[in-house]
Amino acid sequence: MKIHWLSVGRHFLQVLAFCCVVAVLTTAIWPSKGYLMQVSYALSVGLVVWAVIEFGRHLVDERHCHTDSTGGHGWPKGWRGLLLAVVGIGCGFLVGDRVGDRLFGYTNVSTPRDNTISLVITVVASAAAIFYFHARGKAAALTAKIATAERDAGEAKLKLLETQLEPHMLFNTLANLRALITVDPPRAVEMLDHLNSYLRVTLAASRVTAHPLAREFERLRDYLELMSVRMGPRLRFALDLPDALRDLPVPPLLLQPLVENSIRHGLEPKVEGGEIRIRALRENRAADGLPQIRIEILDTGVGLGAAPPSDGGGFGVTQVRERLATVYGARGSLNLEATAAGGTLATVVFPT
Repeated sequence: MKIHWLSVGRHFLQVLAFCCVVAVLTTAIWPSKGYLMQVSYALSVGLVVWAVIEFGRHLVDERHCHTDSTGGHGWPKGWRGLLLAVVGIGCGFLVGDRVGDRLFGYTNVSTPRDNTISLVITVVASAAAIFYFHARGKAAALTAKIATAERDAGEAKLKLLETQLEPHMLFNTLANLRALITVDPPRAVEMLDHLNSYLRVTLAASRVTAHPLAREFERLRDYLELMSVRMGPRLRFALDLPDALRDLPVPPLLLQPLVENSIRHGLEPKVEGGEIRIRALRENRAADGLPQIRIEILDTGVGLGAAPPSDGGGFGVTQVRERLATVYGARGSLNLEATAAGGTLATVVFPT
């Protein structure tokens, strides 16, 4: 039997407040006892009812209970919940008043009318409190289920986006490999070896929805090595990842579509090729000072204006934006801008 004591303490304080309110009503009915005595009697009854229900529900098999906000025992289902409420109210009425009498040495014999009124107040107040806690618990459990469903849907969407990106990269690479086979077989073999290594790492990453930023940079290095076989000295690259950011979790394949765009639309159309620089840094957002990660992918290619439109390029950028929105919401963004030197700077920003 696992009891979440923080939840128990919160319920206890709420019962105390509820008993203080009930004492106002009982003081109006029996003013001779005074408010402080009525509070004590209300606490005697209310805490007995609460204790029986709070701890009694854990005696019911979890299969017959609703799930509470912590994922554990909630309110018993069906007749079990009704029976627990009746037992709790009965214990409160029979035990609570006697506890109060002993505490204050109150020996006056109650009239049948007083007993009837006391029973009605106990039943109505206890039922109201039980309904309140049950409704709040049910709402919290529903909220938890909605959050879980949203998280699962987000993870499924990430997986879908990743499966869309993987074939996109693979088809481009196979097309390049096919061209090399006829003109330069040794380089085609080298490219095939790099592709085999890249796909092995990619297969491991495809089983998770997030991996360390260091792993993402390793995949970028594998991909750039793969492209270097085809482009030769026309492709130069550098990666800069601070040690403090190596373990930061990010979605797999977040950055590769941007690197692929830089090569395909920036460096390949340029006769002499160029360089790609990728770096990550931590900074504070200018608007509110909250920490965020900035990843810059800078190429010295032909630039945004000179790059021909392409479904592939637009597809990659769109998918990166969708993945950022899915994982980070409004705090994730992608910005593309032309540089003064004629290349393109892609900037990915997301919270730590």
